[in-house]
Amino acid sequence: MAEHQDETKAAYDGVVELYASLFADRLETHPFSRNMIRTFAELVRETGNLRAADVGCGPGHLTAILNELGLDARGFDLSPGMVDHARRARPELRFDEATMESLPIEDGTLGGVLAHYSMIHTPPGEVPALLAEQVRVLAPGGLLLVSFFATDGPEPIRFDHKVTPAYSWPADRFAELLAGAGLVTFARLLHDPASERGFLDAHLLARRP
Repeated sequence: MAEHQDETKAAYDGVVELYASLFADRLETHPFSRNMIRTFAELVRETGNLRAADVGCGPGHLTAILNELGLDARGFDLSPGMVDHARRARPELRFDEATMESLPIEDGTLGGVLAHYSMIHTPPGEVPALLAEQVRVLAPGGLLLVSFFATDGPEPIRFDHKVTPAYSWPADRFAELLAGAGLVTFARLLHDPASERGFLDAHLLARRP
């Protein structure tokens, strides 16, 4: 496991209960995220393939929402503490420990992948390999919704996230990476942040041809 993954795993293991309590109802106060996730779920349902993955699922709150929206969603996280919490909180759902770079899923089998601020800790040079893994598990026509902190500058910016170091991205640059991975970005939403951090919030919705 890469060094940044070890650091991220340890950092999130150390804040499981706090993180779960802070973000249990996150979407209630984040209407843009809520509606993008609803749109994602609706479009995945339209493909007829309801299988989906919530990668970097944390305590599993969004995995549960995807299932409520009609998808057959599984959650994956590299933090054993987060996976344990998710299993205890939502025993009717499936959660597994895994990195986003190596998902225990067969090729071309998913209708959708949700990556909700879960790619932000990956160093920029490693993001293409991470995206390639999401493409691998998506069926043709499958969808990826990726959300992240965005910057107006030309390059990704490393910043001190409250849990562990993270990166904000120019939305156009991230869309180029999606294209390089073989995905077609067909919708994007950028909006002012709901926090004091100052970055924009970005949501890119892409399809595997």
